[in-house]
Amino acid sequence: MEQQRKRVEEHMTKMVEEIDRTYLRKMQKDMHKCAAQCCENETYTVQKVHSCIENCSTALNKAQEYVQGEFERVQNRLQRCVMECNDSIKDKLGPNPTQTEVDRYSEEFEKCAIKCVDTYCDLLPSLEKTMKKVLSKKEFV
Repeated sequence: MEQQRKRVEEHMTKMVEEIDRTYLRKMQKDMHKCAAQCCENETYTVQKVHSCIENCSTALNKAQEYVQGEFERVQNRLQRCVMECNDSIKDKLGPNPTQTEVDRYSEEFEKCAIKCVDTYCDLLPSLEKTMKKVLSKKEFV
C-alpha cells in the first residue's frame, strides 16, 4: 500500500507543478504587478489601495480555489473507492475470522485498493486537461 500511496503522491505532485508552471505562476506575477501599481498611485487613500490590491488577487484566488476543489473531488473519489474495498472485506470476514482468512482477505483488499489507485491515476491526465481548459478561459484572467 505504501507503494500505491507514493504513486498517487508522485502523480499529484507532477500535476500540481504543471498547473502552477503553466497558469498559476503567471497569474501570481500579474497579481503582484497589479498590486504594485495600486501602491504607486499616490492619489489613492489607504482604503482605496487596499481595495485595489484585493481586486488584483481575485482572479488568482478563484483559480486556486478551483484547482483545490478539483483535487479534493478526485481524492475523495479515491478514498470512497478504497473504503468500498474495506467495507467489502469486512463484510466477508465476519465476527471471528481465522488468521488464514485475514491473510487471504488482506490480499484481496490490497488488489482492490490497487485497482482504485490505477483508476485514479488513469483519471488524472483527463482532469489536468480539463483544468487547463478551464484555467485558460478569461473568467480567471
